[in-house]
Amino acid sequence: MNREELAASIDHTVLGPETTLADVERVVDEATEYGMNVCIPPCYVAEAREDAPEDLTIATVVGFPHGQNASGAKVEEARRAYDDGADELDVVINIGRLKAGEHAAVRQEIADVVAAVPVPVKVIIETALLTDDEKRAASRLARDADADMVKTSTGFAEGGATVPDVELMGGFLPVKASGGVGNYEQAQAMFDAGAVRIGASSGVDIVESYEE
Repeated sequence: MNREELAASIDHTVLGPETTLADVERVVDEATEYGMNVCIPPCYVAEAREDAPEDLTIATVVGFPHGQNASGAKVEEARRAYDDGADELDVVINIGRLKAGEHAAVRQEIADVVAAVPVPVKVIIETALLTDDEKRAASRLARDADADMVKTSTGFAEGGATVPDVELMGGFLPVKASGGVGNYEQAQAMFDAGAVRIGASSGVDIVESYEE
């Protein structure tokens, strides 16, 4: 993987509760300069899309950060994000329903979001809150619902992406490793484990610490 390929595999992210439009504009500028994608709050997608280069991939989140929105609300949020110009969606599963064993409901919700938009859907399973069996179940449900990718974390629970989790999830779908990846060495460990995408607020640091 060369520097350009690395950058194209990073979703440069700003999703904190105090995120302003100026923060989003900074991240868009950095992503444009370095060749990364962005992942931004849904409220700023339309404004970001209006000013960003056409070839910049803009991802946003649905049901973020806890996944407890009503299923219909997630579907409408997904549609609005797509209408506003989002190229990809990262949707948080209903973790409580998963833990309660309500697998059919979890799968249906993911499938409804996937069916609502013609863009890739990544499913955030929040690995730090799950057992290995629950991680397998969540990844299988995402696959069965025709999602495009599974993602480790929102960044709002303790813990983030780990090599064992990426390896486990990669048995079901391509993996976006997100949470705690702050430099090239850490990113490379995730790629070596099978990740195809990195989500990080420190995308610039990852690219700048790239080593041949």
